Amino acid sequence: MASDEDDAIETALDADVIAVVGCSSTPGKDAHEIPSYLLEHGYEVVPINPYADEIFGRKVYDSLADIEETVDVVDVFRPSEEVAGIVDEAIDRDDVEVVWTQLGISDDEAAARAREAGKRVVQDRCIKVEHGKRAR
Repeated sequence: MASDEDDAIETALDADVIAVVGCSSTPGKDAHEIPSYLLEHGYEVVPINPYADEIFGRKVYDSLADIEETVDVVDVFRPSEEVAGIVDEAIDRDDVEVVWTQLGISDDEAAARAREAGKRVVQDRCIKVEHGKRAR
């Protein structure tokens, strides 16, 4: 039987629009390479980084709250201490289905709040790795 996290992974990988919090403009960094991979595999990536104007030729937003278009998944490349605030922004949006924190990033209290608000949660996993497993 599939776990809640397995269901959340499937939901995320079936999504169209992924907002990447902490998206980097620096090639070679995971926060640049993984969103680039997602773009190459047909996902619409919305970069969030208050210190950049453009990444991948796309407009960059300062925060999740600033994005006007629909967002299905929030993929977090920020320290665990910042997850709570990002989760609060995701909860404030009706469109976000999944909050995903990358490897080494987690906040169990924030994850519980997100689940209580009806969001699915994946913590401490790499979306590129999970996509690669599914693509085989």
